Amino acid sequence: MSVHTGSDADTSAPPTEHRGVPTVTVPRFVTLATVAILATQLMLQLDAQVVTVALPQLQQDLGFSPAGLSWVPNAYALAFGGLMLLGGRLGDVLGRVRVFTIGTVLFALASLAAGLAPDATIMVVARVAQGVGAAIAAPSILSLITAIARDEHARSRNMALFTAASAVGSSFGLILGGALTAFFSWRWGLLINLPIGAVVVLVVRWLVKEDRSAGGRVDVAGAITATLGSLALVYGFVHAAETGWATTGTAVTFILALVLLTTFVAVERRVGLPLLDLSLVRHRKRATALGAMGLTVGVHFSLLFTLVQFYQRELGMSALVAGLAFLPLTGTILIVTQFVPAFVRRVGAGRLLVLGTALVTLSFIWFTALDASSTYLGGVVAPLVLHSFGVALVFTPGTMLIMEGVPARHSGSMSGFLQMVQQVGGSLGIAVIVAVHTSGGEPSAFLPGLAGAFWTAAALGTVAVLIALVGLTTRRSRSESVG
Repeated sequence: MSVHTGSDADTSAPPTEHRGVPTVTVPRFVTLATVAILATQLMLQLDAQVVTVALPQLQQDLGFSPAGLSWVPNAYALAFGGLMLLGGRLGDVLGRVRVFTIGTVLFALASLAAGLAPDATIMVVARVAQGVGAAIAAPSILSLITAIARDEHARSRNMALFTAASAVGSSFGLILGGALTAFFSWRWGLLINLPIGAVVVLVVRWLVKEDRSAGGRVDVAGAITATLGSLALVYGFVHAAETGWATTGTAVTFILALVLLTTFVAVERRVGLPLLDLSLVRHRKRATALGAMGLTVGVHFSLLFTLVQFYQRELGMSALVAGLAFLPLTGTILIVTQFVPAFVRRVGAGRLLVLGTALVTLSFIWFTALDASSTYLGGVVAPLVLHSFGVALVFTPGTMLIMEGVPARHSGSMSGFLQMVQQVGGSLGIAVIVAVHTSGGEPSAFLPGLAGAFWTAAALGTVAVLIALVGLTTRRSRSESVG
């Protein structure tokens, strides 16, 4: 891969070579290239939440049944999470700019179809296509922004910006969705992806050119078992959230996921060019960060899911105001993330990960105090800011720990695996919290069972803290930490 700006004089750093991967040359317009690539990550994360606050209007316009309405977010989540590993490997084999372009174009066109959908069936099909496009494009995003960094400092900064785009995207999606629904239509939350996608593709194709693909081939058996296993796992959590954990359908889905993913591991141990090099996952530091991040993403998504209902059902907020109520979260993450690379250099990524998971856990303990007398300013803002601070201290150091030391030829695969873990973690968090909330509540009331749901999230956060403590604070792990 060479980065092109129009002439040889535009390059400002020598190429970096890696065996079996394209060559990368840092462009003079590296900031523009980085912004364009990160805009895609923000767009993909926005889309996971942008229709959430508009679901009632969407149901009325397209004629969804109450049960069928859940497939608007779930269809996207299933395809996105299920195909992530394959998308990462395709970037390593076919070239990251090429795969990034294909995925982004597919996502933008599917967004157009969803925004113009005349009925429920076309909407669900379009949401699946959006998820497929996102799964193809997303793994190459992290690979590209690290590949075009001028030095290690820029690489750390780009990772921080990547995680900020990921974390902020979900919450800002609620804000944007609420605003567009209130002033225009829910359809614009989907239609805006077309011009954004077109501009991003044009800029990236102009600045970043590939000399050649990385080579190799796709592990077909691994791709099939990983994709079907991931789909089954994500669907199992989605199904559990809708129908409960004790149903036959939920049990069968999880058993199928276990069989397929076990088969995937067996295949990867024997194949010459695996979809995912298992030795990378067995690395103690990396495995620890993956576990802690997966759980943190899970409880973070469950908080977004729960608070948007609390805002509207208990505090009487409109869709627009409910979206704007997440501004403290979005702003805190954006601000704190800018300082995280410096924090990492001073104290190490492992210690920050421990601190971040602890703050997230404490925020949920604080949230258990919400009751009928709670107000937004008096009961929500303070624990929300604490939660946001913790999330910022988890996502960036966690990403650094996971991607540190990954050979360039496997960066797409590892990026895909990281984002698959996050997607599965999000589905798990929502499923568990919804199940606890429902079992302890009443169909016509929201508050009963809410404290139990937050205590459960705090328990999952405590597990993340313990994982980080055990795996990242030993002498050996500290020596491996970033910075």
